[in-house]
Amino acid sequence: MAESGGGILEEARSPRADRAVDYQERALLRVSRTFALTIPQLPRRLRRVIGNAYLLCRIADTIEDEPALSGPRKQKLLGEFAQAVAGRVPAGAFVARLGPMLSDATGPDEWDLAAHTGLLLDLTHGFRPAERAAIERCIRIMTEGMAEFGGGAPGGLDTLRDLERYTYCVAGVVGEMITDLLCEHAPEIAARRDRLRPLAARFGCGLQLVNILKDFHADRRRGACWLPRAAFADGVDLSSPEVRRQAAFLEGQTRLVAVALEHLEAALEYVLLIPPRDAGVRRFLLWTLGLAVLTLRRIRANPRFANGDAVKVPGAQLWAAVAVTSAVARWDAVLRWLFRVATAQLPRGM
Repeated sequence: MAESGGGILEEARSPRADRAVDYQERALLRVSRTFALTIPQLPRRLRRVIGNAYLLCRIADTIEDEPALSGPRKQKLLGEFAQAVAGRVPAGAFVARLGPMLSDATGPDEWDLAAHTGLLLDLTHGFRPAERAAIERCIRIMTEGMAEFGGGAPGGLDTLRDLERYTYCVAGVVGEMITDLLCEHAPEIAARRDRLRPLAARFGCGLQLVNILKDFHADRRRGACWLPRAAFADGVDLSSPEVRRQAAFLEGQTRLVAVALEHLEAALEYVLLIPPRDAGVRRFLLWTLGLAVLTLRRIRANPRFANGDAVKVPGAQLWAAVAVTSAVARWDAVLRWLFRVATAQLPRGM
């Protein structure tokens, strides 16, 4: 993969830029075990840009998830954040408004991340124009979608189309952004952009749906639900603590596992379009895909789970998947076989 100069990362590195890079690396370790594991597989510059973009997405998540914020206030803050990312409003003014509105429900790592928005945006605003454009587009669509859906309703979304729209806004667009950034750095990948982009959105949507299924009970306890009522029989109350014991709920959950798997099948095709010689990029993608597949397997094996920890992938299993996929990252036929074996017991086509 090509590495070329330009921007804050290669030119005129100031002490503040160095501090921003150091903070970003520490923050990734604190807020996401998945991205802290996968991002270092990327070429150096991509590591910085995609790591930065991911942390900005987490700040948007923090606003969306804050229960103390009313709908209108949440919409306003999300809009201000998108404007700060685009460089149209000062980051300091945004942070000064957001900080006092965060409650104890927001964890300390997310508090710290929000407080350092300005430092992160110092990096963002030093990236190349095409990189900035990709990040700004992603954050704009994401924050608009979060504002549209208002943090989730206790009774869930109405339809599968609503679910598709929500997962696109908060995750499918991230897949598109990552694709644009990969294309910016590798001409061989850029030549496949038209084939990659539709798959990229599905990759992101699949990952998000897996997270929605895993986090359903935690979200329900804070009054939010992203599952579509249309996937469940009449009489299933998604806001009820006892819903996990209902056969009709489990049937709907199975349907959504099948939907998630369809997206992850598209994600595999995305990975296989990345040239095998870009093994670091393939590892970055494969490890994320592998974790999602393993999580779906655990949900399927324990459908009445009461919290996300019950279906969290154990470290030993995760590292085994990392080792296996790393060893065969360049071999398309082997990757197809591994995926087929790993998903053999999951529902399809429901």
